[in-house]
Amino acid sequence: MDYSKIKERTLYLDRVQPHIGRNVIKVLVGHRRSGKSYLMLNIIEMIKKSDVNANIIYISKEHYEFDNIKDYHDLQSYFDEMAKPLSNNYFFVDEIQEITEFEKCIRNILSKELADIYISGSNAGILSGELATLLSGRYVEIKVHPLSYNEFLDFFQFNHSEDSFARYLKQGGMPGLINISPEDEPVNDYLRGILSTVLLKDVVARYNIRNVHFLENLVRYLSENTGSLVSAKNISDYLKSQRVAVSPNIVLDYLGYLCNAFFTNKALRKDIARKKIFEVGEKYYFEDTGLRNTIAGYNPADFAGLLENVVYNHLVIAGYEVFVGKQGVKEVDFIAERGGETIYVQVCYLLAGDNVVEREFGNLLAIRDNYKKFVVSMDNYQVTNTYHGIEHRQIPDFCRELLLK
Repeated sequence: MDYSKIKERTLYLDRVQPHIGRNVIKVLVGHRRSGKSYLMLNIIEMIKKSDVNANIIYISKEHYEFDNIKDYHDLQSYFDEMAKPLSNNYFFVDEIQEITEFEKCIRNILSKELADIYISGSNAGILSGELATLLSGRYVEIKVHPLSYNEFLDFFQFNHSEDSFARYLKQGGMPGLINISPEDEPVNDYLRGILSTVLLKDVVARYNIRNVHFLENLVRYLSENTGSLVSAKNISDYLKSQRVAVSPNIVLDYLGYLCNAFFTNKALRKDIARKKIFEVGEKYYFEDTGLRNTIAGYNPADFAGLLENVVYNHLVIAGYEVFVGKQGVKEVDFIAERGGETIYVQVCYLLAGDNVVEREFGNLLAIRDNYKKFVVSMDNYQVTNTYHGIEHRQIPDFCRELLLK
């Protein structure tokens, strides 16, 4: 394969580059089909340009030719066969969670400094347990997301416009869409295939789930309540009203499985004044809005939640830890924290009338600190770009202008 022709994702290459050649494991994690495999190929190309003695050893567990690598013995044998003693060895393993006890091989290679190691996985537990304990301080984790709006424009060579953002909102940012006809039917077919793979392979098979019908109902419930506070008890009570008896503990387990597969993300509630995290009630957002729309449909009546989802994803891609804010009886959509910096973001579909303006800006005015505060909406607020010091942005512009790190 000519790696040089693969579209670069510079946001992630910039995060990986400082660690190349250092004796730490580079761990790429993220949603299946979010672009981890192609990012690995980007990294390989970058290494080959800078190191003429590079010996690239590459394994992808999604390729048939590597089916025989089933456990750590097989992995070590393959590495030993392909490594060159007089070269700089770079070891790449894609979807490594498919290899039983892979950590024993990786730990051995790392401890003997036999290669520069890069691994990827589609589950948040890839470095759980023994490996995480033994390798504390010896790995760096880089989360790979579907395309940001800026990446989406670059990948598809679109100009920034209302139509481009509407397409991003509807179809999402799975990088593989670049190979799919842009009409709704082929896009939906492609996304349904990813949805089935994630749920069946990364959730059902991994956690030996028997109640697949409940999992499907739970995913639909989350898609129809995007941007709303939910709790395991509320979900359990709703299911009981539908004559489905599932305990809150089981609901919690299943919600955890979906988050571990990077299919959904949980935003905890945080008291702004007391900095306290609430144990009950949170919001769930989908890693990709296109997959969410495949479940719930693309309905203009759901735009408020969908726009919240896009803004949440943008903040996470930018490197923020994101919470839902609570200030007395008022709610702030997002508290975003990164490296000692905090911003507050209130998301609104349209600032339709003085009452809406006063409510959306008023929630932020009640916060008595000097951190930046934004109200973002789809309309162009006519009076000014600020309101008592609070900045207004149109959501598509906000998703392009906020500095990424």
